[in-house]
Amino acid sequence: MVKGPGLYSEIGKKARDLLYKDYQTDHKFTLNTSSPTGVTITSSGTKKGDLLAADVNTQLKNKNITTDIKVDTSSNLFTTITVDEPAPGLKAIFSFKVPDQRSGKVEIQYLHDYAAVSSSVGLTVNPTVNFSGVIGTNVASLGTDLSFDTKTGDFIKCNAGVSLSKVDLIASLTLNDKGDSLIASYYHIVNPLTAVGAEVCHSFSSNENTITVGAQHALDPLTTLKARVNNAGKASALVQHQWRPKSFFTVSGEVDTKAIEKTAKVGLALALKP
Repeated sequence: MVKGPGLYSEIGKKARDLLYKDYQTDHKFTLNTSSPTGVTITSSGTKKGDLLAADVNTQLKNKNITTDIKVDTSSNLFTTITVDEPAPGLKAIFSFKVPDQRSGKVEIQYLHDYAAVSSSVGLTVNPTVNFSGVIGTNVASLGTDLSFDTKTGDFIKCNAGVSLSKVDLIASLTLNDKGDSLIASYYHIVNPLTAVGAEVCHSFSSNENTITVGAQHALDPLTTLKARVNNAGKASALVQHQWRPKSFFTVSGEVDTKAIEKTAKVGLALALKP
């Protein structure tokens, strides 16, 4: 376990990854190549029905500075410059998108043994200011996540969360959507091969609950099986196999158990790193 509490985005992340990561109903292909000079090129394509989206990302590393440049099929150019450790525990991130002139943003992250802070501001006349902070340890932490629109003078996001961790389990509780939704999540390592997780979301405005439970099991050191089901009757499963170092083949499927006559959705993902 890490020493500090981690950023706010880490609250509930283990359960979210178990329940939602790598599940998909699209067809995706990713190719990653690296050079000895520190240049990494990642090309990816995703087929969603009759639509095909693709992008190419080039990453360049020079000492503690990482530059990512991505171009997609919509002719958008995304650039992110990350400076790692300009001071102990500090990270600075500058990003922008072309041709969107209002997309520029500067973010600062700071990690401490008993606190973690992330703050970003848009490079516009009336920017949106984002702030998240967590205090505590790797065992118990409390945090908040805020976004403030300086043009309207309103908070557009106001979330809070708490996390409790042990060696084999993590429980978290977050209040989102300005207090309208409450999410409780649980992640438990049953044994070195198996983990289980659950998430309960309650909406105060609609008085509805969404319950999702899932499990993950390592069939062997290179193959992972995952499954999940929610109270709406949607059941999903996936098998992921690492057929060579950092190269994965994933097959996932979803079926509506309340409408079993409908065709099941199947997704394929292939990630290659020569």
